[in-house]
Amino acid sequence: MKRMTQGLLLTLAGLPALEANDLVDKDSPFYYDWESLQLGGMIFGGLLCIAGILIALSGKCKCKYNQKHSPLPEKATPLITPGSASTC
Repeated sequence: MKRMTQGLLLTLAGLPALEANDLVDKDSPFYYDWESLQLGGMIFGGLLCIAGILIALSGKCKCKYNQKHSPLPEKATPLITPGSASTC
């Protein structure tokens, strides 16, 4: 009798494991589709990269480096003027 009771309890304990084909509950609020999220992120990142390259190559972005600078400004003010330096 003891052996039959143990067999019955073991069978009853194993039934939920037999019916649990999918361990992930897709209706759960904590279920995330990581593959779709990763694919969407890669597409979004690629589009941002292409947009950045197009903006950089379009010439509409005016950088300060495109202007020609002379080594000295036009109205250079001398640091020491005559009579400003004193001899102690």
